[in-house]
Amino acid sequence: MRGRVEKARYPVFTRRALMLGGLKAALFAALGARMYYLQVIEGDQYRMLADENRINLALLAPPRGRILDRRGVPVATNRQNFRVLIVPEQTTSVEETLDRLHRIVPVSDQTRARVLRDVRRKRRFVPISVVDNLTWEEFARINVRSPDLPGIQLDVGQTRDYPLGVYLGHTVGYVGPVSEKDLKEGDGDPLLELPGFRTGRRGLERSFEGTLRGVAGNQRVEVNAFGRVIRELSRTEGRPGSDIQLTIDARLQRIATQALRPESGGAVVMDIHNGDVLAMASTPGFDPNAFNVGIGNSEWQRLLRNSRKPLTDKTIAGRYPPGSTFKMAVALAAMEANVAGAAHRVFCNGKHVLGNHTFHCWKRWGHGWMDLNDALAQSCDVYFYDIARRVGVEKIAVMAERLGLGQTLLPELPGESAGLVPNPAWKEGAIGEAWQGGETLILGIGQGYLLATPLQLATMAARLANGERAVSPRLVFRDGPDVEAPPLGLSQDALRHVRQGMDDVVNGKRGTARAHRITREGWEMAGKTGTSQVRRITRAERESGVLKNEDIEWRSRDHALFVAFAPVDKPRYALSVVVEHGGSGSAAAAPVARAIMEATLELDPATNRKERVASNPEREG
Repeated sequence: MRGRVEKARYPVFTRRALMLGGLKAALFAALGARMYYLQVIEGDQYRMLADENRINLALLAPPRGRILDRRGVPVATNRQNFRVLIVPEQTTSVEETLDRLHRIVPVSDQTRARVLRDVRRKRRFVPISVVDNLTWEEFARINVRSPDLPGIQLDVGQTRDYPLGVYLGHTVGYVGPVSEKDLKEGDGDPLLELPGFRTGRRGLERSFEGTLRGVAGNQRVEVNAFGRVIRELSRTEGRPGSDIQLTIDARLQRIATQALRPESGGAVVMDIHNGDVLAMASTPGFDPNAFNVGIGNSEWQRLLRNSRKPLTDKTIAGRYPPGSTFKMAVALAAMEANVAGAAHRVFCNGKHVLGNHTFHCWKRWGHGWMDLNDALAQSCDVYFYDIARRVGVEKIAVMAERLGLGQTLLPELPGESAGLVPNPAWKEGAIGEAWQGGETLILGIGQGYLLATPLQLATMAARLANGERAVSPRLVFRDGPDVEAPPLGLSQDALRHVRQGMDDVVNGKRGTARAHRITREGWEMAGKTGTSQVRRITRAERESGVLKNEDIEWRSRDHALFVAFAPVDKPRYALSVVVEHGGSGSAAAAPVARAIMEATLELDPATNRKERVASNPEREG
């Protein structure tokens, strides 16, 4: 009986075993299918997610393009930068980490505030620059104690270096940290979020930012669970920024700056044939390296408060009444209009009367009878009062613009002023008053509303010396053939008379700059002195005739100016010099111009070759 019962239950047990086995098989099949799905079908996706936990991808800043002078000498380049970064997400307290770092290297309150601000502004996984430009000893001390500095990363990057320093600071400019405005206007360029990345802030660094920046590279590194780098898996270097080459000669730039010191002013040297700017000196200046490493607030305030404005590039942003250096434009306007030729004569008794106003000559008792050549050589104001009245303000303004005044000339340099060439329409619109006849006379000697920059004055001198082409300044060499300047369109006879007058200014027996002529044969310089008033001279001061420029407060002294070209027989170079509040152009600006022009000719390979041939023709030939 019992055996029959056991036998009857056996099929039931077998069915249950089969059912249980089937369920297990189905479960294992489902697990296998899921594993197949995850490892085979979705394997690439999960492998990528796993790699993201194990592999970090970082951008690599490309080397910034260099800025070179005309001979290939670097005036802006790169050097190693030992620096400390912090990654906020890898530390529980950024402030505590900064406190620990401060025990090793100084971390100023200003730096701390900047880091904490960047932590709030950026994503927490983005590294933030803490300290730059460490010495090797400081870098090594931090490296040894890095296990006690959570979130701290050590990095060897690149920073900008300006070998010429203060000598070319205004033109080259400098780089600075990325601002909020840069991030908003950066079109999503990830380079802008890199720690310590810098963009152009002034000068050519700013205007050629897109050329100099380059394209980022990347680096794949394996990290452990704590974020520490185990090894580098791959690296793709970025594309360096492109170099730009200037027309500036670094040697001449240094000489021109030294010649201007310690005065405040600007000097520009140009090639009259192609417009190459060989020197643009503005004093006092600033060292762009100081801005690159981070200028302190006290130093910044000192620069801002300096009455001689070291942050202003006076060659393009300094606006000065050109004084008597403008008289060539007035003479050309009169000759082109056929109202007063080179033979036109005026008697100078020291004053010119128009209505109930008296306009004085700089020479109290007058010059006597003057023609154009004499008037330029001796800078007679009365002569130019007369011809300015005859030709009128409109024609003078047109001639000034044809010679390069009243317009910007170097679009690659930010901050350039257009100066001002006034006319009746301008005065009516800007001041709401009608033009007065006396203002035309004042314009005739380069005073009144008329304003020009040293770059514009150098351009004027270059066009007068060239005579055929309206040459414009060029600061950067560009690919492609040179574009020929448009015709100047002036009478060659009129230009010849003006150049002869400029020759007599320097080399004539009664020229205002005779004391500062270049005596070396074949190097003779032609030029024009100028003295522009910055305040009105009272009748008492004029009648006493004893008040000297050096007795007046510096801000109230006259500006000293000089424009020139050389050599006289075959012009090649033009220059302008402005010495702020320097007094007389013949005393303050002319000697500076002579020193710069002599250096320019000395550095000219063609000039030196001619001298070598003359001294030893057999060897050179």
